[in-house]
Amino acid sequence: MTENNIYNPKNCIRFTGYKPCEPYKLCEECDDPLPVGKRILLIALEAQGAVLMTTPLLHAIKREHPGSCLTWLTRPEAMPLLENNHLIDRALPWNDVNRMLLKEIEFDIIIALDKSVYTGAFVNSLNAGKKYGFGLSPQGVIIPLNEGALYSYNLGLNDTLKFKENKLTVVEILHKTAELPYKGDKYILNLTKDEIEYRNNRAREAGLSEDDIVIGFNTGCSKIFPNKKLRVEQQVALIKMLYDHDPDMKIVLLGGREDMERNARIHELCGKQPINTPTTEGLRRGALYVDLADIVVSGDSLGMHIAIGLGKYLVVWFGLSCEQEIELFERGEKILSGVSCAPCWKKDCDDLKCLNEISLHTIFGAIIKGVDVLKAEKAGQK
Repeated sequence: MTENNIYNPKNCIRFTGYKPCEPYKLCEECDDPLPVGKRILLIALEAQGAVLMTTPLLHAIKREHPGSCLTWLTRPEAMPLLENNHLIDRALPWNDVNRMLLKEIEFDIIIALDKSVYTGAFVNSLNAGKKYGFGLSPQGVIIPLNEGALYSYNLGLNDTLKFKENKLTVVEILHKTAELPYKGDKYILNLTKDEIEYRNNRAREAGLSEDDIVIGFNTGCSKIFPNKKLRVEQQVALIKMLYDHDPDMKIVLLGGREDMERNARIHELCGKQPINTPTTEGLRRGALYVDLADIVVSGDSLGMHIAIGLGKYLVVWFGLSCEQEIELFERGEKILSGVSCAPCWKKDCDDLKCLNEISLHTIFGAIIKGVDVLKAEKAGQK
């Protein structure tokens, strides 16, 4: 850390030491400085869905530390999820330049939520008055840095605790790790005015009106856990059940880049009735297509988390993953496979009972229930 007695930097969140915050504005003549409270670094590098699950923690941080300057460090591919977030003062991608930068800053608080050796090693190298979460021991193993992190730490080491006994959602566990009270705050995924206009234009082009109850099928999942998605024939059967129930049902197909061929096949097998949205236009644009839907049917995936962030009604099926860890905020229904071996978090399985024995009729019933709930909501708004 370099000591410098030549110049005392201004305590203002707008001050960079590079140029005025506004043209020709001098610090000495400023009548509206924004003093920096505590400097807080939040590190969340895990899957993109996990990044969204972390956003409720921002409310608790800002309540506990009003006026704080919060920096969020995440992977470059997750950066779009943090755009237009009013509680983040600075979002930085995980790269060499930013790691070098952060090592030179004295933070009051660091909250490091990832359990990985490389994140732990980086956290150990940082300067902070207090660290929460996970670091690295001298022996090179992941360790908890505070008492609140012990529960999450033990959850990773004890399958009985994780799969059978735990009743806390990930959102609650993250607050516990940071030793902050959870007050039911939701995900933060804010769309810009331009994005909302784009979404509205796409809805009009697709013939969707505000009176329609649109059902979105998020058909895929990440390649890391490929068995989090229903098979194509299961998706097609569900869609046909819905059209049999109501031939005028509005259905859109949703997904990421890896789901393009899959969605095209589902679209074809369903007589090209569903609206097949683009899957290769990036994360923010993908969220706008999710926003076309009122109900989103999904496995435990990034698409599910985006739908939660947008306040959608969800019908989510769970097989290999832990349903109790997901918070739907009383907006939807979870469908469980009910098999004795679930959850397991296996990437590969020769049996796949959780996928084979999931009840499509139960999922169908939950969708219809959601349609009725949303119809009642829309009627009440008129």
